Amino acid sequence: MSEQFYTVTQLAQSLGITARTVRFYDDKGLVTPSRAGTTRVYTQRDRARLILILRGKRLGFTLREIKEYLDLYDLDRTQKEQLKMLLKGVRKRIERLEGQSIALKQTLEELHEIEGQALSALKDVDATGERQAG
Repeated sequence: MSEQFYTVTQLAQSLGITARTVRFYDDKGLVTPSRAGTTRVYTQRDRARLILILRGKRLGFTLREIKEYLDLYDLDRTQKEQLKMLLKGVRKRIERLEGQSIALKQTLEELHEIEGQALSALKDVDATGERQAG
């Protein structure tokens, strides 16, 4: 079975991203394509790394965290250290998101309360033609 290769454009299209995005991650050292003259040639490994990068970004991890995670895979093929780091990062991200969820819930409750007060005030104005002192 032969290895599949991609150009920047092909790789970008296959992942639903722009070629500029692929080049950005290349410039950051997160993928390391080979060169055929001046053309960058990406492998299945590069594609898999980009999938992990995009997933990590979608989940809120920094590029530094993603790079550390990917670099560990190259150093430890057993993936033990990589899995430990992943678990630590996931737990940290869950904690952060749960805190944001609580804050978001409180904000929504307050906004609903303000909405109710504004609707009530509008009803008062509509009923009397002017706002009643409360």
